[in-house]
Amino acid sequence: MVWSFIVENWMLILAAVASGLMLLWPTLAAGGGGGAVSPAAAVQLINREKAVLIDVCEPAEFAAGHAAGARNVPLAQIGSGKGLPANKSLPLVVVCASGVRSSRAVAQLRKAGYEQARSLSGGTKAWREANLPIEKAA
Repeated sequence: MVWSFIVENWMLILAAVASGLMLLWPTLAAGGGGGAVSPAAAVQLINREKAVLIDVCEPAEFAAGHAAGARNVPLAQIGSGKGLPANKSLPLVVVCASGVRSSRAVAQLRKAGYEQARSLSGGTKAWREANLPIEKAA
């Protein structure tokens, strides 16, 4: 009885499985939901969980404009731990100009024990587009 249903409706079952996988793909691709976050989700993490905003741009890029409240720790210095919070259980939102360097930084940070490190999807560009505050160095 069950087998006859499956045989007669195999296309519907396949479509249901495929649509479920498409819905889950962003979570699976991000490494179990701990990957990139949107600017709105980053603000929630900062406000609710005291996440620290880490900008991995070079100092000149950082001075030209960065997310308000961000700490500048260039990608090349991530491994040293200088400028990073001592409390490795704090959530980190890592940002760069477009999101490419921040993804690499998140991988390094997770290896260093910062399990709650996440990349800001779209980087500073997405932060600006979301009309969130930008600071420039004096």
